[in-house]
Amino acid sequence: MKLRQLIFLLLGVVYSSSCNKALDMAPDGKLSIDEVFEDDAKVRAFLNSCYNNMPSKGTLYFFWSRGPVVWSDEAWDTDAEAESGLMAGRMYNGAASAGSHPIANVSAENGNGDYWARYWNGIYNCSVFISHIDNATVIDEQNRPRWKAEAHLLRAYYYSELLKWFGAALPIIREPYQFDADFSGLTKASFYEVVKFIEEDCNVALATEELPYRITSGAEAGRVNKAMAEALKSKMMLFAASPLFNGGQDHWEEAYELNKTALANLRAQGFELYNQVNFPQTYQSETSFFGPDNNEKAALYNEYFTNTMAYSNNPVDKETLYQSRQGQGNIWNIDGIGAQDGYKSGTCPSQEMVDAYETIDGQPILDLENPYLDEKHLEPNYNPSNTVYDPQNPYENRDPRFYASIYYNGSKRKALWNFTESSESPENYPASNGNRTRVIATYIGEPRTGIHESNRFATRTGYFERKFLHPTSGNDNPVSGANWKLFRLGEVILNFAEAAAETGHLDEAKAAVDEIRNRVGMPPLPEGLTQEQLITRVRHERRVELAFEENRYFDVRRWSSPEGDLTQTDRWITAAAITRNTDGTYTYGRRSVRAEGRLCYTNKFLLVPIPLAEANRLLAITGANWQNPGW
Repeated sequence: MKLRQLIFLLLGVVYSSSCNKALDMAPDGKLSIDEVFEDDAKVRAFLNSCYNNMPSKGTLYFFWSRGPVVWSDEAWDTDAEAESGLMAGRMYNGAASAGSHPIANVSAENGNGDYWARYWNGIYNCSVFISHIDNATVIDEQNRPRWKAEAHLLRAYYYSELLKWFGAALPIIREPYQFDADFSGLTKASFYEVVKFIEEDCNVALATEELPYRITSGAEAGRVNKAMAEALKSKMMLFAASPLFNGGQDHWEEAYELNKTALANLRAQGFELYNQVNFPQTYQSETSFFGPDNNEKAALYNEYFTNTMAYSNNPVDKETLYQSRQGQGNIWNIDGIGAQDGYKSGTCPSQEMVDAYETIDGQPILDLENPYLDEKHLEPNYNPSNTVYDPQNPYENRDPRFYASIYYNGSKRKALWNFTESSESPENYPASNGNRTRVIATYIGEPRTGIHESNRFATRTGYFERKFLHPTSGNDNPVSGANWKLFRLGEVILNFAEAAAETGHLDEAKAAVDEIRNRVGMPPLPEGLTQEQLITRVRHERRVELAFEENRYFDVRRWSSPEGDLTQTDRWITAAAITRNTDGTYTYGRRSVRAEGRLCYTNKFLLVPIPLAEANRLLAITGANWQNPGW
């Protein structure tokens, strides 16, 4: 059958060394599917089209944003005020509809956005490839099963992303539809049914001997692997068991067994937590400034997130299971401390996120069951068992992950600062522009790094993000952000911990969380926690360990009931209200970032709407309403 148009962008994005030649086409610019699969080079190129819709994530959302990170309670985006028509501003203002939604309808940038169309395109391409590869012309027979396994795994990934964003508003498509097919019998599958289909595709990949667990050559950078299949099964079964998606059924035991197996398989293949500082000259130098004592565990944690995994049989980074195919750009310029280069700060961690970091003795700052005494989070409900935390000295004696992930009032950074200091910043005056150590003062009135309600390069919250920012990067040391870690072992460990806690395997759940905590020098969880208490601590550990990694946005949703909303997490975002006293000391309080809060917290924001035109077409063709609630 001749294609009506060349809908597959047959570009050599993965096999760059073998697919530089453009496809030979007939004079009318059309190829038949049979012709594509009769030529080894074209088969390779068609598989590349299956990769074309992989997202970059990280800072590469529209206009250098972190997307889900700044739409949850983790952070506030400085673009929300400076560019209110962009994604974050529209979300905060509740300016979203099925016909014009900042997540569903924005044009794709670096693979992020326009998810409904792009992921279905990816699923279709993968399904076409799977249906033809068995009889295709393939020169090296070792490639045939591997390529087929890759297509199955990519299809599973695209389905998983659609489920995360849109929920159970999907059909299961094993065979590609023809353009003239009868779609009237198309039906929605349940969330669990789609997850089982994802698992089926992942199992094909895992059963394929030719598909490796680890990519060991830079020439194959970006190709999917068995480790990704294990992680994908782990994540999606956790989603299927969660309240928002379980349809009233208990899938936790299945999630527990699946995660236990996935974790064991990954460990057997040599994956392990990143567990030592490998570049001490950078991360443990006198100018790396990881906390008051230049904490080694903080350096370790930051080093992991600011370096790209090498493709090797024995890489330094054995934790990353699958990473994106490109770096994250000049983070110091678009998502660090905006004043450094004069552009924008981007992601500003919330006071709620800062409150989540425990003190070094392992005690939470707040009562985890009821962290705030008021709706707006201005009255913290302090944990009475914590005798270390001082609200007027709030950044002392904290979890090392805090120092690795956040710049706070009084922290320091040595880098190129492209401005001259003024006397309004006595911590830093006098100093000219140049490479120097600067105190990151975030009090109200500080002209460069202080809290400001609209300046793009300032902070909205009293904090700047550090987790993905190289310690000394700048225009004179242009170390770009590392490739985004889409899947890592630390997340799988916490997936297992959650499923184990939910099923009453409390010792296993505690041991898994303690492994995560031990890596950064935090004490183990207390003995004798009840199941309810342990579930709370597991969820809390996810919040801290996976901070700013695009998990929190989805976690707070999947933990909600279908009738629930996001009032307690996403509506009210607070900031530190810091005043500099005449004697050089500081007084710490709290303030709302925006008086009316965010307007993207109601029930309908638990899921993204199917684009209106697509929902209308599905209704007209099938007679059923496919749209998500509230849209």
